[in-house]
Amino acid sequence: MSGAHFHHDHGHDNLTRNAALASVATALFLVAIKVFAAAETGSVAMLGSLADTGLDLVASLVTLFAVRYAAQPADEQHRFGHGKAEALSALFQVMLITASALLIGWRAIVRLTSGATTAEPEYGIGVSLIAIAVTFALLFYQRRVIKQTGSVAIHADHVHYQTDLLLNAAVIAAIVLDNLLGLKGADPLFGFAIAIWLLWGASRAAKLALDHLMDREWPLAKREKFLAVALKHPELKGIHALRTRSAGSYDFCQFHVSVDPKMTVAEAHDVMDAIEGKLMAEFPGLEVLIHPDPEGHSDEIGYEPEEMAGHDHD
Repeated sequence: MSGAHFHHDHGHDNLTRNAALASVATALFLVAIKVFAAAETGSVAMLGSLADTGLDLVASLVTLFAVRYAAQPADEQHRFGHGKAEALSALFQVMLITASALLIGWRAIVRLTSGATTAEPEYGIGVSLIAIAVTFALLFYQRRVIKQTGSVAIHADHVHYQTDLLLNAAVIAAIVLDNLLGLKGADPLFGFAIAIWLLWGASRAAKLALDHLMDREWPLAKREKFLAVALKHPELKGIHALRTRSAGSYDFCQFHVSVDPKMTVAEAHDVMDAIEGKLMAEFPGLEVLIHPDPEGHSDEIGYEPEEMAGHDHD
């Protein structure tokens, strides 16, 4: 079996670390202005937004630690690297989002039954508009980082701040309806809706993190792209037993290839090296493990996804 080759992409590590730092800085700023607005207005929707941002700050700090830890190279105790730290960080964030949603929902119910009103609406609206502008800028940056790295921790943080955009818009709507238009009860009802939205976002982030922890196969489109790159090599007669998984922003794959049975060991090794080089250039942060088989050879290799069968070549 060909030796595993791993390409440690420091550019990806820097991107995820910088995105995590940007998230922490954004959360610190938003917490400061929302503490002021919540104190001045007494709005449940604003309180919910503050609670979410406060938890975002904690989650962003955890994300910063996780992406720094995940970027460490493999060692004797962690031969496959530390990438799954990102998925663990994402699950921690999911727990924080869930706790925040439950707290906001309870506070909304209390406010709805008490009939209290919102004060100083201009503060709540002004702070929310500032928060929307800052959050939008962060989301734009995070989206670029996720596209380049596939980081599950940054993706979970991205879910937080997507929610924040809606939270801040909901705060503005709640204050306008409740205080300026006299529709009493709008503020706590918006707060309750925010709680439901938070729970939905948490479920999406949890699924992505669990997929990484459970070594879920890559999406079909990504596997097909992978096979298309590998099969370009003229000496390759076919590919089977492809297995893939991801950990943080790193990908792992192993597969069998069919080659001319008359090849020497040295010739087969050169072919494997050439294939690995092409794959790692196309998929940064990839570890490849290849097992060469003589063409026509068949052995029991365990489960193979049905959609891969059509890619074997005679």
